[in-house]
Amino acid sequence: MTGRPRLFDRDVALDSAMREFWAEGFDGVTTAKLAQKLGINQPSLYGAFGSKSELFHEAAQLYIRGLDDALRADLARSSIRAVTEALLRSAVIGFTRDDAPHGCLVMREPRLATRREQTREAIRHRFKAGAVTDEFATAADAEDMAEHVNGVLAGLAARALEGATRSELESVARVALSAVPLDN
Repeated sequence: MTGRPRLFDRDVALDSAMREFWAEGFDGVTTAKLAQKLGINQPSLYGAFGSKSELFHEAAQLYIRGLDDALRADLARSSIRAVTEALLRSAVIGFTRDDAPHGCLVMREPRLATRREQTREAIRHRFKAGAVTDEFATAADAEDMAEHVNGVLAGLAARALEGATRSELESVARVALSAVPLDN
């Protein structure tokens, strides 16, 4: 049996839902609010995405794809200092965009704890590689610096969510970067 054709663009609706979840979190968004925001009725929303949880999962994956692209590029820098500088710059810019909610969907949403750990682990792995190439005196120093950077990134996301300006976050990033060893 063929249903009626969709009268809305699913990709546009998904992007809009992603922004709602980003701004309000999973628990702060109702399907009624999403349907209203998308200009569709709730049965159409369910027909297109299944449940609110399924919609959230798709919206989070859309967000994470962009996050992963930036993370890969930042972690590919040639030195730990350059990696850290890129990570902090990407975070400050991403968390304070004019065209999107402030903060980070992954950092704010309890349902994405596994994803947060994956990001932290990717950063730890890159910093441990810096210990192998003598950018750190010991592997423990690399681990400590990775924890420092991960903590700063979490703090930047939290501060952005609270309304901190880009300039304020840039100040935090500048001070945090001063703890990172200079390139050899």
